[in-house]
Amino acid sequence: MGLTIGVDIGGTKIAAGVVDEDGTILSTFKVPTPGTSEAIVDAIASAVEGARAGHEIVGVGIGAAGYVNRQRSTVYFAPNIDWRQEPLKDEVEKRVGLPVVVENDANAAAWGEYRFGGGKGHRNVICITLGTGLGGGIIIGNKLRRGHFGVAAEFGHIRMVPDGLLCGCGSQGCWEQYASGRALVRYAKQRANATPENAEYLLSLGDGTPEGIEGKHISMAARQGDAVAVDSYRELARWAGAGLADLASLFDPSAFIIGGGLSDEGELVLDPIRKSFKRWLVGSNWRPEAQVIAAQLGNKAGLVGAADLAREPDPVM
Repeated sequence: MGLTIGVDIGGTKIAAGVVDEDGTILSTFKVPTPGTSEAIVDAIASAVEGARAGHEIVGVGIGAAGYVNRQRSTVYFAPNIDWRQEPLKDEVEKRVGLPVVVENDANAAAWGEYRFGGGKGHRNVICITLGTGLGGGIIIGNKLRRGHFGVAAEFGHIRMVPDGLLCGCGSQGCWEQYASGRALVRYAKQRANATPENAEYLLSLGDGTPEGIEGKHISMAARQGDAVAVDSYRELARWAGAGLADLASLFDPSAFIIGGGLSDEGELVLDPIRKSFKRWLVGSNWRPEAQVIAAQLGNKAGLVGAADLAREPDPVM
């Protein structure tokens, strides 16, 4: 099918990359993310034009954080951009003169990992992105499953705790309030405030107060054995593993691929997630157990996945 361009819309920059059929990025072009929804469409077009220079391109795939319709054309709702029923496919096609498909960014990342990363060799995988929030994607029978309206796999907003913590989506007790980068920082601040004597190293990495703790501090401290930092990771893993066990009951995948920024910590986060998953998996001592493995493409997964989805007339169901 030839070369395609994948577009990743980030909070500070929009990246476009030319990707071949093996998932290799041949060139990239980045522009700052502007502050208005209309300007973002223009910026996407600018990034595409910059990336395509010198290449024969057959299509464009855009990964957007939000609910995207079944036809891969319209963003129903984007939480961080003022897009409501935004006809993104049509607007970008007008500007670049190429076929465009739009996909939820977590779905795009999941597809990238399935095709070229940690999911290679698997037919049935669930991808989870543990970052600031929690997202994911479903690949069953080698197809990306998006649901009837196109908005499946919003795993972060499964209600884990009735009347639990308030979520940015407006609901309470959502999974991402207990298993995400934000949750990890909250756990560490709470524990450091309660037992500062167990967080001496962690506190020394910031301004000396629990309020000054950042995610990078928790990672550094946990690797040095800081008790509060280690316990904070265990708490996050407890919730993450419990959620995976629920998803195993629903989808029965052969593997869970863990991506997002927290996956960069490797076994520091994956090992306790595996233990929690086994603890909460129904019948775990008597049934085959899905692998829990790290994503391999890092922050390139969404761009690569979006580009690959642009090659397919409709690889989703």
